[in-house]
Amino acid sequence: MKVRELLTVNTVVVGSGAAGYNAADRLWQYGQHDILLISEDLKAGTSRNTGSDKQTYYKLTLSSDTPDSICEMANTLYDGKCVDGDIALCEAALSVPSFLRLVELGVPFPVNRYGEYIGYKTDHDPRCRATSVGPYTSREMTEVLERQCRDYGVPTRDHLQAIRILSDGERVYGLLCLDTESFDDFVLIKCPNIIWATGGPAGIYKNSVYPASQFGASGLAFEAGALGKNLTEWQFGLASVRPRWNVSGTYMQVLPRMVSTDADGNDEREFLTDFFSDTGEMLTMLFLKGYQWPFDVRKVDGGSSIVDILVYMELCKGRRVYLDYRRDPADGSFAFEELSQEAYEYLRRADALVPGPLERLKIMNQPAIDFYLENGVDLSKEMLEISLCAQHNNGGVDIDLHWQSGVEGLFVVGEAAGSHGVYRPGGSALNAGQVGSTRAALYTAKRRAEIETDERVFSRLAEEAVNEMSALADAVIGAESSIRERRLEMSGLMSTCAGPIRDSAQIEKALAKVRALAADLGGSVRINKPCELRWVYRLRDMLIAMECFMTAMVDYAKAGGKSRGSALYTDPDGTKPYAQLPDVFTFTVDDGAMDEDIQTVRYRDGACTASWRRRRPIPENDDFFEVVWKNYRETGNVD
Repeated sequence: MKVRELLTVNTVVVGSGAAGYNAADRLWQYGQHDILLISEDLKAGTSRNTGSDKQTYYKLTLSSDTPDSICEMANTLYDGKCVDGDIALCEAALSVPSFLRLVELGVPFPVNRYGEYIGYKTDHDPRCRATSVGPYTSREMTEVLERQCRDYGVPTRDHLQAIRILSDGERVYGLLCLDTESFDDFVLIKCPNIIWATGGPAGIYKNSVYPASQFGASGLAFEAGALGKNLTEWQFGLASVRPRWNVSGTYMQVLPRMVSTDADGNDEREFLTDFFSDTGEMLTMLFLKGYQWPFDVRKVDGGSSIVDILVYMELCKGRRVYLDYRRDPADGSFAFEELSQEAYEYLRRADALVPGPLERLKIMNQPAIDFYLENGVDLSKEMLEISLCAQHNNGGVDIDLHWQSGVEGLFVVGEAAGSHGVYRPGGSALNAGQVGSTRAALYTAKRRAEIETDERVFSRLAEEAVNEMSALADAVIGAESSIRERRLEMSGLMSTCAGPIRDSAQIEKALAKVRALAADLGGSVRINKPCELRWVYRLRDMLIAMECFMTAMVDYAKAGGKSRGSALYTDPDGTKPYAQLPDVFTFTVDDGAMDEDIQTVRYRDGACTASWRRRRPIPENDDFFEVVWKNYRETGNVD
């Protein structure tokens, strides 16, 4: 393979989601026009193709007499455990400017008759900071930002897949891309700055609610020298399989039947009744899954997350799990008064104390029915298949308060950045993506606009990358393709061993398989047509990422880490909340002893090492206006 084109630019933005487009928009605003936004597929990715019952955007309170402040919001984010304080403060401080920028660009966030941006309370939120424009909030954000970039005339290239960051481990020199239209050419980009907006590493899990068009490229950032941070922390929850969509909110609150079948769709049964002897308790737990959607180890013993466990157990038996909205659970033999007071009152106030889950859903959220109908699923005629899926990575690349990684010139924004900890308020990810890309763009425009790339180092790194990637392409050409099977095998391994239920011994065995395949990728994988080459490079990225994530999980357990967030670690010295559960669900809930510690992972020369540091506290500022104003006039306070 050959290099067809060499481009030279100051800053490359990689990714066409809400964070990527915002980075490009802000760079242009700040006067840096020597930029290029690239994407493998401009219409793909999570921001444009995902949503939920009511997709949330999290920001400072902007309505009513509810007291709030930047400091309070920063503390809420910091309380999520293992969160760096300077990052939390930036996300709180820029939440309003970032939110209002989206409003100005046309995202129709709702206001009351007086112009207040009303809010509601989301998970892990002590205020009413959440807002939404419906199930496609991130899509609308992406579309208005894309339109603004187009109006500015931001240079954009589609069909370029980043396959290697040119880095010496200390700084960035450029980027090597595969042309995904020709599949036999490389495009080289010489640049001192890269804003990495590639989204979460969705491709590493087989059971995933990420849109099928989202894969991520975190492995390439780790390979370039960026540290992984909080890689153990994911968010898992129940989601439909086709289409991929969170079954949160009213999808659960209307109390559908939850059934399982064998692999062929036979032997249908309501498996929750095998566990619950009290129908009222069973349906209350199902109801609570609506707004306690993420799997949470603290809610297993006597809480709604036992539903996630029971679904997981059915799936491990090789069975398939469905939600059925066509008729009431337990043969309709329950009375609404058997529900908890909270559930009963909610349905009563919604005027939904009527027979039939679908009828209740029509009353409470007709668009929820319409969504599936538009995607080929008629809830009035068929059941909805679900699974326990990876939904969001709360960890990612370790960043500073400008969202710059430890590699000079490599900025990581959006879900690829490790700005969250164990828990996060619902919708804070959308805010973090806007704030992080704004911070990265500002620093790049004000402090790195005149940086030049060392031609000698660039040429050496480019030659090495082209030779290695060409050799891999030559090695995998064969008569019979095996790339899809290998990719599914590895992602299935991740879901089985390193998903919401984790056993350190099993993860170590899986890690050995990942390392073996990575070491002999060219000898173990075959493709029989050029268009499959993209999957080879993607699998390469996946394997690097998987090694980093699995290493983090094994090290966390060895360091004494216990079950927290969406991760249940089997612990023989722990307790089993229900006697009828298998021993794998014997665990110990984290006591907060490691809240101040952040785990980082370094990938170097094909091997991973983990280390720990104390998290950075929230900065204490005693700003005197005249001093800040003077510094702002002189430097813009960008340092």
